[in-house]
Parts: sequence; structure tokens; C-alpha cells
Amino acid sequence: MIQHPIPPFFDASSRILILGSFPSPASREIGFYYGHKQNRFWKVLSALYRAEEPLDVAERKALLLRHHVALWDVIASCEITGASDASIRNVAANDLSAILAGAPIKMIFTNGVKAHSLYMKYSMPHTGIKDTALPSTSPANAAFRLEDLIKAWQPLLEYTE
Repeated sequence: MIQHPIPPFFDASSRILILGSFPSPASREIGFYYGHKQNRFWKVLSALYRAEEPLDVAERKALLLRHHVALWDVIASCEITGASDASIRNVAANDLSAILAGAPIKMIFTNGVKAHSLYMKYSMPHTGIKDTALPSTSPANAAFRLEDLIKAWQPLLEYTE
């Protein structure tokens, strides 16, 4: 079993919450979300918000705060092999109530099919909020080119611009 080591990232002005499944080994190593160099999350957000791609954790946090974006994952602990969502077993979900009580979240987005299915199973019954599933920014999602991801992630702008 691996415990989720990264706290939720949000502030009192966060308007959207983006949930992944569970942090990759690279993310756990740097102590922040989407740390794998091939993950396109930061490229997508940079393109959407017409910003330079943040290169370190401080710049990433600043980008999120400027655009009222909160980040966390659905899973609090699980068994997982490497970064493979397909290997996830024995899930315990994170309690999202602190974020939902501490910020005016207008929409929850899930990053990928696995995060969406986990959210629907473990979190939605408690939050009562339906998510909007977005295609995964993971390098494993080779079916989506960067341009396709940017287009698919446009709904964020409705809540953060």
C-alpha cells in the first residue's frame, strides 16, 4: 500500500478542482502533481491560459493560483505498480470535503478515464457533484496529440477566465 504523499493544492479563490487518480513516482519524488517530464498537463494549462510553461514547482503553483485551479487526486492510498493506472487495487479515497468547504469550487474535472471512474465510484456519492471527464494528459494516452488535448480541455476556461 502506498499513501498519497502530496497535500491538496488550493486556496480560498479556487474555482475548479482537477482530480487525477494517484501521483506517479516522478510526482511523488518532486512532491507535486504532474511531475513526469512527458506528462502534458503543464503544456495544456500553459496553452489554455496563454502563459509560459512553468518549469518548477513554484512556477506551477503560481500558474494554478493565478487561474483559480485546485489540484488533488481521487485516491488517498492504494496498491499500484509504477505509474500504471491499470494496476491500481485496494483503493481508499481522499476526502474532498476540505477543498469543497474551503473554496468556491464551481466544477470538478477529472484527468483521464481512470480518475473519472474512481471519482464516480468513491467520491461522487459523497460530494453529489458530477465531474466533467477530460482526456488524460499522461504520455500513455498517445491517441491524443497535444493540440487535441488543448482543445478538449477548453471547458476549464469557462470557470477560470
